[in-house]
Amino acid sequence: MAATGDEAAAMDSISKAPTAHSAALNPVGSSSSQAEGPEDAAESLVSTPKKPSTNSDGGVETAEEAVEPAEPDINELCTDMFEKMALFLQGELTGTCEDYRLLENMNKLTSLKYMEMKDISINISRNLQDLNNKYASLQPYLDQINQIEEQVSTLEQAAYKLDAYSKKLEARFKKLEKR
Repeated sequence: MAATGDEAAAMDSISKAPTAHSAALNPVGSSSSQAEGPEDAAESLVSTPKKPSTNSDGGVETAEEAVEPAEPDINELCTDMFEKMALFLQGELTGTCEDYRLLENMNKLTSLKYMEMKDISINISRNLQDLNNKYASLQPYLDQINQIEEQVSTLEQAAYKLDAYSKKLEARFKKLEKR
């Protein structure tokens, strides 16, 4: 059966009403909204925020209550924060402990090196003392050597004088012989 007159106009306005309302709310997608079915138009009405409407009673505007996004559970956030903070602090403390272990090992190695150096210096000191004792025991012989050297140099001087005197004597003897 075909609708005539007023009935056709009413049916026409009912079928176009959701798409017209959707086109008014979403002007960019108005051409695609006309192709959508009534369920899609209803979804677009629900998902878009409603504008305040004016009431014809006294010019009073009514607005819908602002809906805040759902807050995550504060306990979960605190637990997550404390877990991450514990992990961070654990890492920091682990790093600090490793630094102290390294420092302790370095101190032990340094202590060992100093003990080795102490042993070496004790050996050097002992050897130096032995050399000093040996030098002290050789000192009388060194003094005798010095005395002998002085006597040799005195004897050498005497030998030079004797040689010079013998040359003079020889020259005198030759002179006397020639006469």
